[in-house]
Amino acid sequence: MNALAQTSFQLPNQTAFYRGKVRDVYTVGDKLIMVASDRISAFDHILPKPIPYKGQVLNQIAAHFLRSTEDICPNWLLDTPDPNVAIGFACTPFKVEMVIRGYLAGHAARVYAKGGRSLCGVALSEGLKENDRLPSPIITPTTKAAVGHDEDISREDILAKGIVSEADYVELERLTHALFQRGTEMAAAQGLILVDTKYEFGKTVDGRIVVIDEIHTPDSSRYFYTEGYVERQERGEKQRQLSKEFVREWLIAHGFQGLEGQLMPIMPDTFVAETSERYIELYENITGKTFEKADTENILERIEQNILRSL
Repeated sequence: MNALAQTSFQLPNQTAFYRGKVRDVYTVGDKLIMVASDRISAFDHILPKPIPYKGQVLNQIAAHFLRSTEDICPNWLLDTPDPNVAIGFACTPFKVEMVIRGYLAGHAARVYAKGGRSLCGVALSEGLKENDRLPSPIITPTTKAAVGHDEDISREDILAKGIVSEADYVELERLTHALFQRGTEMAAAQGLILVDTKYEFGKTVDGRIVVIDEIHTPDSSRYFYTEGYVERQERGEKQRQLSKEFVREWLIAHGFQGLEGQLMPIMPDTFVAETSERYIELYENITGKTFEKADTENILERIEQNILRSL
């Protein structure tokens, strides 16, 4: 299977190019052209092997949810001319990511297991176990690092350092809770639990706050299956989940958590194929649609031609 590791297009009137962990971003006039590659990252490191169809899955799930939440908050998306491409308008991003958690999972569970009872200035109750539902969703922001690790940060520090104004931050909190509630409802309709997720916001030239990047994808979110959740918690078993947490767990089991001096293990082809199928599974479960694999024989040519036709 062909996979999209990266792109290097020279588009008409292109003025800038940026390669993120997953997306290649081209600036043409006042528009951003985001190409969702098949790269996969964990612990803020890009893994050596791309995952076939992962970019298509992310791009199409993100578009699905952006269009389903426009009534809550406008977003940057204008068009999706290719399964791996999203085109939208450029804006100024806020320098924080709004992480919201409904359950004690992932990073929060790891902090808790080490004795931490506060995350980003938010107190955590005693007596919780991994994957328990929290009394109410909590927002645990992170800084948005250009390179390296994003860092946990509290609401108080964000305001004290002037990273976001208080008025804007209050609105970001409101939108984060509202989007999470919608995502939770949409997941429940598909037999899933939206465990946690993150949102990125920006401001347009006329001062509007909009959602940017992806939302409710397996790269930015964690999902459990609703069926059997309670029974697994009662028995102390791992939850069945749809996210890239299983990739993080594989890396941890092979001695890698992104720490200095650790060597990145190479995923075997069998695990790459399994990861691809897990992404497709999530697409079909969360959207309720059958995944249609795009033609990947000449994937770079296909993407470039579809972009050019849309300009």
